[in-house]
Amino acid sequence: MIISTCRTQMQNGVLDVEEAPNPTPGQQEIVIDIAAAGVNRADLLQATGHYPPPPGAPTWPGLEVSGTVREVGDQVSRHRPGDHVVALLAGGGYAERVALHEDLALPLPEGLDLIAAGGLMEAACTVWSNFDAAGARAGQTVLIHGGAGGVGTLAIQVARAMGMTVIATAGSDERAARCAALGAHTAVNYRSESFVDAARTYGGADIILDVVGAAYLTDNLAALATGGTLVVIGLQKGSRGEINLGTLLGKRARVIGTTLRSRPHKEKAAIVAGVERDLWPLVPTAVAPVIHGTYPLAQAQQAHDDLAAGNVCGKLLLLP
Repeated sequence: MIISTCRTQMQNGVLDVEEAPNPTPGQQEIVIDIAAAGVNRADLLQATGHYPPPPGAPTWPGLEVSGTVREVGDQVSRHRPGDHVVALLAGGGYAERVALHEDLALPLPEGLDLIAAGGLMEAACTVWSNFDAAGARAGQTVLIHGGAGGVGTLAIQVARAMGMTVIATAGSDERAARCAALGAHTAVNYRSESFVDAARTYGGADIILDVVGAAYLTDNLAALATGGTLVVIGLQKGSRGEINLGTLLGKRARVIGTTLRSRPHKEKAAIVAGVERDLWPLVPTAVAPVIHGTYPLAQAQQAHDDLAAGNVCGKLLLLP
């Protein structure tokens, strides 16, 4: 008998629930009964055909989950049935169960609610890997674009916990105030204020974490401090821009681009290990996911619509 589980899949251009066989664990894999799945902008792109999953990943969305280990492969060494975990996925989180390599799952941080933890892993891995790539350290100034988003809300908290000066941008006074409440020293409503001016009051930003892309390229270079690093992690407003190389050279600056989903397993496992080592001790006392709302799995399309509307602060979760 085939026991089936529910997952979301595109049907006529809309996310809908369908039945699928239960996943079974490979030798180094675990199967998780999902408690909550985070909704990310990458999921919106995938659902509209603009961000296909990497080879071998499930075809339905979902990059992070929390839940309870149900089964383990015969070479799994760390996790056991009944363990509460959070996990980073290449896809497939919009479901009742998922199978993944044990290296991409971490124990639920003590004191963190299992449901809220569904919005933690993708942002934690994104923030840690990009701060690591930029050489982030105490005493630096970081400018975080999209400060009210899922990655931004976590990045603000992590940067404050590291002892950095934090500037955050958001699209309204209300969202900017939320960034300030999370720990941003300066929160800029980019619709009415200049983040370049804000950065210059601190002598420029040593690191800029940018989800916007081409539309901000010129202003980002202007906002950088000498020796600063612009880290591009998203392309919400364009993928092609023009760099003034004179500015780049004059500031001895770096522009780097990073992704998470398409990395090989070894690199993802190293990032997950770094998150456990450096961020897990901060959760949930100094760093915690900000959850805007929850939806039943069958309402995944509504969650996507609400996230696309731009009024979400933090993360949305799907509950199987």
